[in-house]
Amino acid sequence: MPKFCANLSMLYTEHAFLDRFAAAAADGFTGVEYIGPYDYPEVDVAAALTGAGQTQVLFNLPAGDWAGGERGIGCLPDRVEEFQVSVEIALRYAAALGCTQINCLAGIAPVGANQEELEAVLISNLKYAAPRMAAAGVKLLLEPINTRDIPGFFLSRVDHALRIIEAVRHENLWLQYDFYHAQIMQGDLIPTFERHQSRIAHVQIADHPGRHEPGTGEINHSYLLQSLDRLAYDGWVGCEYKPRTSTSAGLGWMKEMGVKA
Repeated sequence: MPKFCANLSMLYTEHAFLDRFAAAAADGFTGVEYIGPYDYPEVDVAAALTGAGQTQVLFNLPAGDWAGGERGIGCLPDRVEEFQVSVEIALRYAAALGCTQINCLAGIAPVGANQEELEAVLISNLKYAAPRMAAAGVKLLLEPINTRDIPGFFLSRVDHALRIIEAVRHENLWLQYDFYHAQIMQGDLIPTFERHQSRIAHVQIADHPGRHEPGTGEINHSYLLQSLDRLAYDGWVGCEYKPRTSTSAGLGWMKEMGVKA
């Protein structure tokens, strides 16, 4: 069965961020992911990570003004210099945390923007980032996100992400495949995964509707997880969902599906 990591931006939010690593470990998780560690010094995050015996699986590049509603800057023409700086910041944290995967959020398309220009900017930024991350032993990931949760998000479908990856033409650019986002935008979850598995470095799960625990909505997670096994997927599965109550109380789905953190 796949190995699961806890997304600390959504799970264990009843705890302060640096306390979530130990809370996840107490429930059996051995890996963690989250939006980003940048609000805290590298040494403090590293201490929480190693103190809890966790593996740092993934985090995102700095995504702009998150509190102000920004969701990445990868496609924004007036933020190219900031993007380049963000790559160096992310790599510094990755080195401190032993993280080997960093995800790029394309961002929300400005109203009235030229879509071809935005795509060209994103491709150029990824061409800048991919070799630098490769030199540091870090995979660069690209994630489609549904436009229901984030209206206007520039990159919302798997086929668009794959077109971008092909245009970048660098072996160190991978797809982050979130089954929740894909269910909303296109469905056909496992056939899509199987067709593009060679370019998928990381997957995430949540049920739909509600983005709650597996087993609370329409996605057949038992079949999904069994299929990942059948297809010999050996990466992590990020648990990026919103618990209906507390995180620990909501982990019963793992026992019901015969898996463990």
